[in-house]
Amino acid sequence: MTNLIVELSKYAFIILMALYTYLCFSVLKKKQEGEIRYGFGVQTFLMFLIHLLAYVVIYLQTEQVKVLVFYLLQVFALQTVRVVCQVIYPKINRLVLNNMCLMLSLGFIILTRLSYDRAVRQFQMVAVSLVIFLVIPVLIRKCGFLQKLPWVYGGIGLLLLVMVAFFGDTSNGAKLSIEIAGFGLQPSEFVKISFVFFTAARLSESVKFRDLVLTTAMAALHVLILVYSRDLGGALLFFITYLVMLYAASKKPFYLLSGLGAGCAAAFAGYRLFAHVRVRVLAWSDPFRVIDNEGYQITQSLFAIGTGGWFGMGLCRGTPGKIPIVDQDFIFSALAEEFGGIFALCLILICMSCFVMFVNIAMQIKNNFYKYTALGLGTFYGFQVFLTIGGAIKFIPSTGVTLPLISYGGSSVVSTIAVFAIIQGMYLLKEDEDSKIGKKRKQTAKAKTKSLKTEEKP
Repeated sequence: MTNLIVELSKYAFIILMALYTYLCFSVLKKKQEGEIRYGFGVQTFLMFLIHLLAYVVIYLQTEQVKVLVFYLLQVFALQTVRVVCQVIYPKINRLVLNNMCLMLSLGFIILTRLSYDRAVRQFQMVAVSLVIFLVIPVLIRKCGFLQKLPWVYGGIGLLLLVMVAFFGDTSNGAKLSIEIAGFGLQPSEFVKISFVFFTAARLSESVKFRDLVLTTAMAALHVLILVYSRDLGGALLFFITYLVMLYAASKKPFYLLSGLGAGCAAAFAGYRLFAHVRVRVLAWSDPFRVIDNEGYQITQSLFAIGTGGWFGMGLCRGTPGKIPIVDQDFIFSALAEEFGGIFALCLILICMSCFVMFVNIAMQIKNNFYKYTALGLGTFYGFQVFLTIGGAIKFIPSTGVTLPLISYGGSSVVSTIAVFAIIQGMYLLKEDEDSKIGKKRKQTAKAKTKSLKTEEKP
């Protein structure tokens, strides 16, 4: 009976995920408020149905009651944040909220399947982060002084990165984290936010050449410290994000082309200077030639994705444990193996819908500081998804970055939830701007009507 349920669940997961993905894009075309709310309500139902079915399958495979208890705690946390958000912020972006909850639930599912203890630790960090998630939007909405502190953001970011560079713990050839009171912390995950705030504040002040030189110098210091720490994946994220924000603010292709040229030169220099970069390039270019050593991780990832095929092996039926560091760098491969290629493609489309929404919010906000902030955070998110999935499928060399909200990692999940909360704050600001414009238009229309009536009187 269990085998039959697991086999049928493979197709149920794909159907539910495909319907959810369809609604991510179709709801945006709706114009009537009732239809939009209904679409998001269906999304919520599908999300919790996927979540429930997955934990039923895991329970049938493990027969551990603690799995069901853990599931109920997750449902309580996710449902609470959804309800409280909609009560406190009636105009909150439901698509971003739903997608965040879905990806968190998928992360819990695959981590529970891989390591129950790690899934519990991830849940603890998420629970704390969701409380912060409820507070950040109102801070963004009310704190108008945020754009006046660019050098504070830049200084804090540099200080944190320098601490890691000199006192951090080395992992896989790079200094990524520091230990504080027994807890491992990866500061670069939080510096992403301060870096975007710094860049947005500076670019919204001025895009004159002299000011851009100072801004670029500070951004370059961030990147160089990350290179010194050998966190080259993080350095690439910071570099691309700054380049996108600079081009959006200056609107000068010369800066973009110059930056890309400098990036290519830096990539070549990194290849020549760092041995672990050469190892990753070798593993990417011909992994099967070095399958026993450098190419082992990527080949196991490709084997997992290929074994899963379009429909997957079934939850708890694959062998994702063969992939080194599968719960962080290669969690996409684990999902593709057990849930299937169609499910994995849907996940990519959902991540794309988040990125599109972030950019859409950035385009509609009139305040340049908030506009560039939303664009920068969206670029960080979108490019990180690209690097993670691209590395897992051998499209690009592996960079060692995590899949946001799904991979294991306390600092990563906390910072990403904070990013989603900041984006929600930006969306509420946009809604406030639209409301003010709507009120002004109504007042103008009323004034014109009164003047016309006055002119018509004899």
